[in-house]
Amino acid sequence: MKPQQIKKLLFTQIRRVTANPEKYSNRPGVDFSRNRKLPLERLIVGIIGMDGGSLSRELLKMFHYSPDSASVSAFVQQREKLKPEALEEIFRSFSAELSFVPNEPIHLLAVDGTDVQIFADPKDPDSYYPGANDQKPYSLLHVNALYDLRQQIYLDAIVQKGKQRNEHTAFCSMVDRSDIAKAIVIADRGYESYNDMAHIQEKGWYYLIRVKDGRTGIKSSLILPDSESFDVSISLQLTRKQTNETKSMFQDKNHYRFIPASSTFDYLPVRNRCHDPADFYALDFRIVRFPIAEGSYETVLTNLPQGRYPVQRLKELYSCRWGIETSFRDLKYTVGLMRLHSKKVMNILQEIFANLIMYNFAETITSHVFIQKKQRKYTYKANFSVSACVCKVFFQGDISPPELEAVVARNLIPIRPDRHRERTPSAKTFQGFLYRIA
Repeated sequence: MKPQQIKKLLFTQIRRVTANPEKYSNRPGVDFSRNRKLPLERLIVGIIGMDGGSLSRELLKMFHYSPDSASVSAFVQQREKLKPEALEEIFRSFSAELSFVPNEPIHLLAVDGTDVQIFADPKDPDSYYPGANDQKPYSLLHVNALYDLRQQIYLDAIVQKGKQRNEHTAFCSMVDRSDIAKAIVIADRGYESYNDMAHIQEKGWYYLIRVKDGRTGIKSSLILPDSESFDVSISLQLTRKQTNETKSMFQDKNHYRFIPASSTFDYLPVRNRCHDPADFYALDFRIVRFPIAEGSYETVLTNLPQGRYPVQRLKELYSCRWGIETSFRDLKYTVGLMRLHSKKVMNILQEIFANLIMYNFAETITSHVFIQKKQRKYTYKANFSVSACVCKVFFQGDISPPELEAVVARNLIPIRPDRHRERTPSAKTFQGFLYRIA
């Protein structure tokens, strides 16, 4: 697609939402009913196109530095009327349009989550953390995301408060409501769960989930070969019923498993009466352990067929999951998710979905720009930091499509595969507003 087509597609979704202001306003019939400097469409476009400057600076850019631009107070009052569901609806519908590929036999997806630090608010116990070891207090939101690894766009997202974080619930919700017919979902160790596996199985999708390679988790409860590497097919019958008959079945650990009422499993009744027959749920999968480096191994669960997906193919597929990790880095530091413009959770949710929209917009345009191949040491790709910046300018109408493509094609960086660097996690701190130049 050309940049102008992608922009038209996004504005079509924006106008579809703004055509129904009653659905997305906090006071239907009252909010957005008067003619103001910031009508609903311009407000939403402004939030999506915001950069990391102060609000006064962003409003000047939004109004092309006109002396008649809206004030910060007017902007804040207008955004207070808007439900974050408006930006969420634009994000999901725009993503669905971008992800539609007629000849795509199977989508390759990844699921993961990332934390977003916000202003410390002791009045909100569900997100507030007092800090420890001389650490400043902070509040936290958790963004759960479903990511298309081939098209490099976010397909869905669910935001939870830090202390209400439940990646399993969010993941199952995103899987259940997806319109994709066939997909392979790749997940890290945090998604090791029979319930997650069952939701994907019911959807008709495939999964590839890394699991704990120790004495806890699903692997530890199975009888597996006493070797460093293996590929074993497992056929489990899950039940919540405990009788003398089922207890004897549980001795066969590779075929029967008891699921206690305290564990979430959506496809078995939580309560069973004594005289009711036992309900079973069949779960068929492979558990595969393979080397990734000298003396280092990984264990994965998958329902991909062994004939078409041998161990080497599984290793290649799992390595693709890193794409969602790098996307979080670009989303936070390049697109601007770390540079918020509000302390209120409702307004922050607007900006989270606005940043997801802008990421998809910039990534889709960047991926469709032609990069001329030359005789070089490395293969080159577009510099996403530059691309995201110029795509925001294009979104705001201050640059033409040919100029956009020329800038993106000129700013390239080399692709250096198999580079490794140890992670250096930093302490949880909120980046305040005082660093900005008014």
